[in-house]
Amino acid sequence: MLGAAKIFNENGFDCCAVNHRDCSGESNRVHYSYHSGRTDDVQEVIEKVLSKNYEKIILKGFSLGGNLCLKYAGESRDISDKIKAVIAISTPIDLKGSMHKLTSKRNRLYADNFLKTLKKKTLLKCKRFPEFLSESEIKNIKDLKEFDDVYTSKVNGFTDAFDYYEKCSSKQFLKNIKIPTLLINAKNDSFLSESCFPKEEALANSFLHLEIPDFGGHVGFIGEKNAFYTEKRALEFAQQYL
Repeated sequence: MLGAAKIFNENGFDCCAVNHRDCSGESNRVHYSYHSGRTDDVQEVIEKVLSKNYEKIILKGFSLGGNLCLKYAGESRDISDKIKAVIAISTPIDLKGSMHKLTSKRNRLYADNFLKTLKKKTLLKCKRFPEFLSESEIKNIKDLKEFDDVYTSKVNGFTDAFDYYEKCSSKQFLKNIKIPTLLINAKNDSFLSESCFPKEEALANSFLHLEIPDFGGHVGFIGEKNAFYTEKRALEFAQQYL
């Protein structure tokens, strides 16, 4: 996020860098946290930015943030004509497919560490909101899918994890996007399933530009002099629509 803001700042853009709920270093004030489909948060941030009299906005999201941007752009909502382009990097557009990849043996170390941080944050909420959350339930969670069954879906009105994945995956919304959109997903991103490379959707929608570099991993497109390929490519794409 800092690298992306730096290169945009250096080229005449103001940047509003947004953390997901609960990802800023302090717990948010409600019993629920961020999730992959919470586009009402995106809308609120956009409205705040527009209140500052900006005339042009470029949305850029990483990973789950990319899913939010794509879902937002393709939902049935009135989108401000001041939003000129959308950029999504390393985006799990099929949440169920990505969950299966995340919980595979190859990604076990990352998944276990990520789950540990999620449980730590959620246990803090249990103390503040015992009417919504049970400490024992959270402590007994064994994997990321179970976390979404027990917590994410429960506090956000979904039936279960699979209902959450189905309704919040941005892939189904790509066909509706009418804003110039760039999606960069590396072929060797071990977090993404084959279903996260929407080649047919990109062919069918002239607004959707899909790039699949051979390398880059998950948000790891590092290049010479510590410059990320996606930072330079995002800037180039954004500059076309100003």
